Amino acid sequence: MASIDVPMYDPRLVQPMREELTRIGFQELRTADEVDAALAAGRDTALVVVNSVCGCAARNARPAATLSLQHARRPDRLLTVFAGQDADATARARSYFTGYAPSSPQMALFRNGQLVFMLERKNIEGRAAQEIAADLVAAFERYCS
Repeated sequence: MASIDVPMYDPRLVQPMREELTRIGFQELRTADEVDAALAAGRDTALVVVNSVCGCAARNARPAATLSLQHARRPDRLLTVFAGQDADATARARSYFTGYAPSSPQMALFRNGQLVFMLERKNIEGRAAQEIAADLVAAFERYCS
């Protein structure tokens, strides 16, 4: 039996935080099935951002994602789940993050269905968005064709 997501925050409150990523081309994955469909046996590159309401997502992670996408080389697909809102989708996305503990925010790059790069909260919190974007761009240069 599937669980029912009960959001921790009023959906109206987080909508602008969701739109900060969807407005720049991220596809929201709201269910575990959507995550599986997006990540199973991918033959391309995909950036998955675990979004959240925390200050480091607002101040660091989402702006870094925006900056990194200004680079010519970037992932084929941009995907996002929202921690504290879409619990099943977030848990499923994290199940693909082999070897990494759950954190919010979190940014994972996949190539041909394999996790090849990860930024955890500890790599995001307290750093400037430009520094995080530079890490993402370096990963895009290495893994995205």
